[in-house]
Amino acid sequence: MTIKLGKLFVLSGPSGVGKGTLRENALNGIPTLKYSISCTTRKPRDGETDGVEYRFISREKFKEDISQGLFLEYAHVHEDFYGTLKADVVNELEKGNDVLLEIDVQGALQVKEKMPDAVLIFVAPPSVEELERRLTGRNTESSESISVRLNNALKELELKDKYDYVIVNDDLDSACEELRKIIL
Repeated sequence: MTIKLGKLFVLSGPSGVGKGTLRENALNGIPTLKYSISCTTRKPRDGETDGVEYRFISREKFKEDISQGLFLEYAHVHEDFYGTLKADVVNELEKGNDVLLEIDVQGALQVKEKMPDAVLIFVAPPSVEELERRLTGRNTESSESISVRLNNALKELELKDKYDYVIVNDDLDSACEELRKIIL
């Protein structure tokens, strides 16, 4: 008897583009889709819980996990480390579940290198001006941080052609439906 492995979907794009909202919508509508929680060294934002949005770990622990080869992907982004534990993804795929990662562009390209069957989905803003408005409206970052994120966004947008799909998040319902169709 052959075991059917699940499929790996990777959702990424610039900070503030709406990846989290799209992810939550997809998870609510597709019961067989599992979300792999990333590790990060950044401090939790208000309302975030360890083990729910992220696993918040120290830089020392993160570097130790890197040296042990525990990450499927990891990156240094916005002055912090982010990464996906390989075992989390492999365990779900081996159970036959589809897995959704919400990670940065650097990490997505690492995943594609290691797992060529992964489906990369880039979420793009309708414009850079709209992205700046969204980042400012979150009230979670300083103006310096927003500036760093916008500069990073411009670089990330240049890599969208390396993805299997690009979803422009100009209308949330349409973007959610597009994501659902890709996954199903």
